[in-house]
Amino acid sequence: MSLINTTVKPFKANAFVNGEFKEISEADLHGHWSVVFFYPADFTFVCPTELGDVADHYDQLKSMGVEVYAVSTDTHFTHKAWHDASETIRKIQFPMLGDPSGTISRNFDVMIEEEGLALRGTFVINPEGEIKVAEVHDLGIGRAAAELVRKVQAAQYVAEHDGEVCPASWTPGQETLSPSLDLVGKI
Repeated sequence: MSLINTTVKPFKANAFVNGEFKEISEADLHGHWSVVFFYPADFTFVCPTELGDVADHYDQLKSMGVEVYAVSTDTHFTHKAWHDASETIRKIQFPMLGDPSGTISRNFDVMIEEEGLALRGTFVINPEGEIKVAEVHDLGIGRAAAELVRKVQAAQYVAEHDGEVCPASWTPGQETLSPSLDLVGKI
């Protein structure tokens, strides 16, 4: 079963954010657009490149009304240690949630049970707490934050423009489509 259009399941987690520890729950995802960004583990190889890329796009996402929540099965203490040890991770201003029990990873169907790690999962969630984009990668395949921004822009556009859809590679300002009988077979 797909997670698309389902509501985020309940969770509570400790997070490291802006030099402090903070409790985050699914309730924190309501009222604004959210990205939940799973990665396998701190102090690894592909993960810091992805998180650094998201950090570089964070101001743009914030200007779009989006909060980012990074999640791994590490603890919030490990997130702080990684933040203190890595120049790349020091750029991160968004919450880094610890999921040592795997509850959040299981809620989003990204848990690798035999390894105790999360797959690379990206979820775009609307202000009502519904999942609108779900993308999962194998461990060796990194993601691009620019593409994440584009997908959030498309999800926001579709939410605001009833009856319109965004074609492949759509970016703001480009034409959208209004599905109708007249378009069938003409695209």
